[in-house]
Amino acid sequence: MPISDLQPHQQRVVDERNELEDRLYRLSSFIAGTVFPRLPEQDRQLLEAQQHTMSAYVEVLTQRIELFTQTLN
Repeated sequence: MPISDLQPHQQRVVDERNELEDRLYRLSSFIAGTVFPRLPEQDRQLLEAQQHTMSAYVEVLTQRIELFTQTLN
């Protein structure tokens, strides 16, 4: 979907999803790294919960963007 076809509020959703995906990638990389296993258990659990919640949020934003696409076609 060309950016020019999006309404400003729709473009903000796309931008938000892109930023969130970047943050989620960095968090996932951290969790897969060498420091994460050495953190206290409670910190690890919270970071994994954060990762799960961020993934769900990305999915919601992606579904909203798909609706924008359907409306334009």
